[in-house]
Amino acid sequence: MNRLFSLLVLVFTLFVASFNAVAQEEHIAPTEATHEGEAAKEPLNIKKIIFDHVGDAHEWHFFTFGHTHVTVPLPVILYSPVNGLSVFSSSKFGHEGHREIVDGRYILVDDHYKAEQVALGKDPLEVEKIKGGSIVTVDGSPVYDFSITKNVMSMLISVVLLLWIMLSVAKKYKMNGSGKAPSGFQNALEPVITFVRDEVAVPNLGHKANRFMPLLLTFFFFIWINNLLGLIPGGANFTGNIAVTACLALITFIVIIIRANGHFWGHLLNPPGVPLGIKFLLVPIEIISLFIKPVALTIRLFANILAGHIIILSIVCMIFIFGAMSPVAGWGFSPVSVGFSIFMFFLELLVGAIQAFIFTTLTAVFIGQAVDEGHGHDDGQHYTSSENEIIA
Repeated sequence: MNRLFSLLVLVFTLFVASFNAVAQEEHIAPTEATHEGEAAKEPLNIKKIIFDHVGDAHEWHFFTFGHTHVTVPLPVILYSPVNGLSVFSSSKFGHEGHREIVDGRYILVDDHYKAEQVALGKDPLEVEKIKGGSIVTVDGSPVYDFSITKNVMSMLISVVLLLWIMLSVAKKYKMNGSGKAPSGFQNALEPVITFVRDEVAVPNLGHKANRFMPLLLTFFFFIWINNLLGLIPGGANFTGNIAVTACLALITFIVIIIRANGHFWGHLLNPPGVPLGIKFLLVPIEIISLFIKPVALTIRLFANILAGHIIILSIVCMIFIFGAMSPVAGWGFSPVSVGFSIFMFFLELLVGAIQAFIFTTLTAVFIGQAVDEGHGHDDGQHYTSSENEIIA
């Protein structure tokens, strides 16, 4: 336990140190009297620092030491109806503030690009709508981005980890059988798998639980692993991306639509025992609720994970806010900031597991409502949608 605690403290210390280096690189004191010919300095932009860290990117930036950026360039894959397919490294774009035009056509959008567009006479409101970090063409022609971004690379890493862990455990079961005492990853995962089966699948799906266990276990471990990877220094905010959580929720929605039985559709489109006049009001509400379920799954996971990252980064940034006022204040507030950050870091470790559990549970609840047969099952229990309803 002491070794684990020391490791976690070390990991978080590295996180603070890397963020400190980035903040020192990006922090420039407010405008003061400058020497002749020296450019005016910009104030500290906390919003930009935080959202650069929680956002996606075409390169994986770990930290900055002095003027050295420790960054891993990622593959850029673009298709343009005019220029065709283009594949190159993101390093060709150069670094922020000195963006290069690749192949004479493509440029990576940043604040300097937007400032240049405004200087050229473009509408500032239209320029501001251009997403930072996106790739555009110089001539304004459409381009479709299929690049391996930081979030995509993080997803691939998590998939490799998930397959490695599960296949190694499956291999042990195949070699030793279920009668031998588990060991290693097998010993760690067996209680978790049993918990998901007994506390999530069976109460909501009854005798059909085993049919959906592969989906539920994949959701749980995939989300959990990515939540933990996001807490590693320099890690990607994968599950804090609404596009990612929307895709996961879409899978749940598709399973609900495909596996829903006649009993579910009958109660949805023609509620029994309800006066005809009420049905005209109730049926649209039920149809809307069907689409609200994946929306609730999307927002719940996205908002909780993103909020945790922003809180930790905001607490760390307070060191530099106080430091901009006075170096003494910055050093004095550092222990408080680091203490709160460590507390939030450990809290996020718990939140990562809880959010994986909640997403998996809600998925089981919604699927359970769709496959409910409306009568008792073999195990003597009666699972109705009203008993399983969870307000998102």
